[in-house]
Amino acid sequence: MLADLPLAELRSYAPEVAEPADFDAFWAGELSAARAHPLDPRFTKVDTAIRHAGVFDVTFAGYGGDPIKGWFLVPHETAAPAAVVVEYIGYGGGRGDPLDWLPLSCAGYPHLIMDSRGQGGTWRGADTPDPSDRGAPSTPGFLTRGIADPRTHYYTRLFIDAVRAVDAARAHPAADGLPLATTGVSQGGGLAIVAAHLASDVLVAMPEVPFLAHPRRAVEVTGSRPFSEITEYCAVHRDQVEQVFATLSYVDVVNHAKRARPPALFSVGLADDIAPPSTVFAAYNHYAGDKDIAVYEFNGHEGGGTHHLQAKLDFLARHAR
Repeated sequence: MLADLPLAELRSYAPEVAEPADFDAFWAGELSAARAHPLDPRFTKVDTAIRHAGVFDVTFAGYGGDPIKGWFLVPHETAAPAAVVVEYIGYGGGRGDPLDWLPLSCAGYPHLIMDSRGQGGTWRGADTPDPSDRGAPSTPGFLTRGIADPRTHYYTRLFIDAVRAVDAARAHPAADGLPLATTGVSQGGGLAIVAAHLASDVLVAMPEVPFLAHPRRAVEVTGSRPFSEITEYCAVHRDQVEQVFATLSYVDVVNHAKRARPPALFSVGLADDIAPPSTVFAAYNHYAGDKDIAVYEFNGHEGGGTHHLQAKLDFLARHAR
């Protein structure tokens, strides 16, 4: 079991985290720069073994106009009430095959899955390169890529992609008139919070065991990857520690949660050593909108599994009315 704070303390754990003075201006500028590029959403029907939904290969312009891939599953029979769900992927994985993404469309929800630029070499394949990576020295992984400046940091690019994925989902006729939800596990959960903050007109957010909250705390309580990438980088680049955490403050999910207002359903595993519970609760307790959290006392980073999927479906049904 992870040695973190007791649940009673976690429920009130709302630490002060570093927040740049230009946080809002920075993200407004990044979004403006991204939207200077035409979104150019393309949905190409693909033939698969899936019979309950139409499947589309998606391409849209993300950060810097870079082409970002995805899947869009449009059920032949939608839920009543319905919502479009945009989902983001956990660290190291990619969009894989449409067969990897059946549950939400089976339940009647149009479902767009965003590929993660440059990832897909760990546990599920991807199809999106990261041409905007300038190749600065970093630890293996993604957390310290471009860490010397928030304008070159990997997660700045990925966060902008996440917002553009919402725009792309809205561009498909199946989304016409429907509310929109964001969701994802781990890194995907962090992106669901970020999109709830930076994208417009998000109905609800459903972040599961969200990653990338309160990184300064994370490196103090876990030696597991991916947060250990920060430790490894700082151990070598001793003169850059201050700048590393200054850059991370722009992508700290806590700072985005403070500004996110759609109702949210979080989840946390109290035995999680990848997204430590105190970091998840830091984001949850600072979250600006109405919120609830499902606590899985004896689970780690796998969270609540199918049990939590049903909780998400119930949450969607309540809020999509």
